[in-house]
Amino acid sequence: MAFALLALALGGFAIGTTEFMTMGLLEEIADGIGRTNAETGHIITAYAFGVVVGAPIIVSLGARLPKKGLAIGLILALGVGNAITAVASGYLPVMLARFVAGLPHGAYFGVASLLAASLVRPELKGRAVSSVMLGLSVATVAGVPASTILGQTLGWRSAYWAVLIITIAAAAMIYLFVPHSPANAEASLRGELVALKQPQVLFAVSAGMIGFGGLFAMYSYIAPIVTKEMDLSDSWIAAFTLAYGAGSVLGSWAAGILADWNVERSVLFGFLATAIVLVVFYVSVPYVVPALLLVLLVGVLGSVVAITLQIRLMDAAGDAQMLGAALNHSALNLANGLGAFLGSVIITAGHGYRATAWVGVVLSLVGAAIFAVGLAAQRRSRSAGGAAQRV
Repeated sequence: MAFALLALALGGFAIGTTEFMTMGLLEEIADGIGRTNAETGHIITAYAFGVVVGAPIIVSLGARLPKKGLAIGLILALGVGNAITAVASGYLPVMLARFVAGLPHGAYFGVASLLAASLVRPELKGRAVSSVMLGLSVATVAGVPASTILGQTLGWRSAYWAVLIITIAAAAMIYLFVPHSPANAEASLRGELVALKQPQVLFAVSAGMIGFGGLFAMYSYIAPIVTKEMDLSDSWIAAFTLAYGAGSVLGSWAAGILADWNVERSVLFGFLATAIVLVVFYVSVPYVVPALLLVLLVGVLGSVVAITLQIRLMDAAGDAQMLGAALNHSALNLANGLGAFLGSVIITAGHGYRATAWVGVVLSLVGAAIFAVGLAAQRRSRSAGGAAQRV
């Protein structure tokens, strides 16, 4: 079981590396394609849009396929997307390549989460799912800083070639260690998409789509914040991405425990705490050590929200758990794109990179409000159902 979870986590590591390393290499990519940092930030949005589009479509169409084979195919497709990015030239081709690379992202985590949950007892589902997501978090502490240094040293394209190698290794490990999963002949496109009609699924997706954008409104521009707002050298960028990554690893560990305790309260806590931390970050930007610690906390809270929200969606989706897990990544990457886009609007308006933290505060609070409304609706529905049964 341990090697199976490790294999699935390695796929998450590849995805986490390719998703977040673009932020660390934003200035190098901008120079390479001849655009400003704010314009180049749109390629982050393109990747996120690929996740949004790919997750529900791929999971729904692949519902009848053996989950192990589907996971292998998806992680190899991610590798192909990174290879296309590495050879693309110019603003629009790179943007299109990032869109293609994003297509298998959410679907992979949907399939991998279900495979991981099937390996353990039901009461340990939170920890199993968090172990897969831990690969994504470890990517932020190891893969992203390493790829940032690689890209700064050998050119930004080399980082995307490195991800291709990781995806091939992940596919091989999944093939060797993950148990065979038979095809589900009873699954159907209609059966998977029925999850979209569940009110709690819609509330959770909406909360993640907006609230998680709070994190990315600021973190998408961590490189120029470090070099322009803090007046530090490029070498400090890796230190900040490392701090975020360390926080993500800690958050993944904590999220599994919190999810097995109380999923709903953990999601709310994550949103509200993110808003508070971003306010403090705005004030602390001139000071290196406090800023590093706050970026670490942002990483912790990002993992807590992502994992607990994913488990919430899997529970709310009923029999369509794979789609529920995939929808979480659609929502979070739409949040990624939304945060990066709104951040670029603030920057272009002349408010500076630091001001993106305030965009994050607003988005985090709105996400918390949406999720709280969903919980209130759930309580009313259960109360009404209980009253009807008593009558």
